[in-house]
Amino acid sequence: MNEERIKELRKEWEAEEKIAHVHGWDFSHIHGRYEEENDLPWDYRQIIDKYRTDDMKLLDYDTGGGEFLLSLGHPFQNTAATEGFPPNVELCKETLLPLGIDFKPCDDEKNIPYADDAFDLFINRHGSFDPKEAYRILKPEGLFITQQVGGRNDREFVEMVLPDIPVPHPELVLAVQKKAFEEAGFDVIRAEEAFKPIRFYDVGAFVWFARIIEWEFPGFSVEKCFDALLRMQETIDRTGAVEGTIHRYLIVAKKH
Repeated sequence: MNEERIKELRKEWEAEEKIAHVHGWDFSHIHGRYEEENDLPWDYRQIIDKYRTDDMKLLDYDTGGGEFLLSLGHPFQNTAATEGFPPNVELCKETLLPLGIDFKPCDDEKNIPYADDAFDLFINRHGSFDPKEAYRILKPEGLFITQQVGGRNDREFVEMVLPDIPVPHPELVLAVQKKAFEEAGFDVIRAEEAFKPIRFYDVGAFVWFARIIEWEFPGFSVEKCFDALLRMQETIDRTGAVEGTIHRYLIVAKKH
C-alpha cells in the first residue's frame, strides 16, 4: 500500500471518527457498508407479536429512541418506556410523551420507576435488565421477552484493534442468564443462543461503529489503532470484507 493511499485512508477514517454519533439507535449512516443480524434463528418482533394483545400493559426498557417500540403499533395508553442514555432521553421526551406513552428516564435496571405488578409484557432488546426487578413489576402470568447481546459479541474485531481488552461481561451467556431468571421465580418458556457473522465492507464503517459501541471498544481511536485498521483494509482489498461474529441470546420467561 503506497504512502499516498495510506494518507487518504487516514483522512477518511478520521472523518468517520469525528462524525460518529447516533440519533436514537439509528445506524443508517453505515447501511449497506456492513451487515449483521440478517440470519438470526428467531424473529424478535414475531415473538412479541405472538404474545402481545392490545389490552396488555407493555413496558419497553432501554427503548433507545423509541423506534422499535413505535413500530409495534401498541395502543399508546397501554404503553410505557424507559431510557437512560441522556441524548435518547431527550429524544423520547420529544417523541413519546406527546403521544401519551408513559415515558420515564431510568438508567438503573434494579430500580425501575413503576409499581409492583404493573405490566403484562416487559420487552427489552439489547438493554440492561435485572430478573428480580422484572419479576417485581410484572403482573402474575406476565411475560418478559428479551433479545440480548452476549459477552462474546464482536470479539474478533476487538482483538484485531485492541488485543489487550478482556471480555467485559463473561456472564452474558444463555446458560448463566437462564438460571438467573429461574432463580428470580420465572418459568423460562423459550431460550436460544446464536453466533452469526458480522461483516464490514469498508473500514470507515467499522471506525464509525467502534466509536459508537464504545463499551465494546474502550479507548478505540484511529490514531491508536491505525496499524490494525490498515491490516483490516488489506483484508478487505483481498477478500471484499472483514468478518467477525455476533453473539445473541433470546429468553422468554413467564412470572408465576
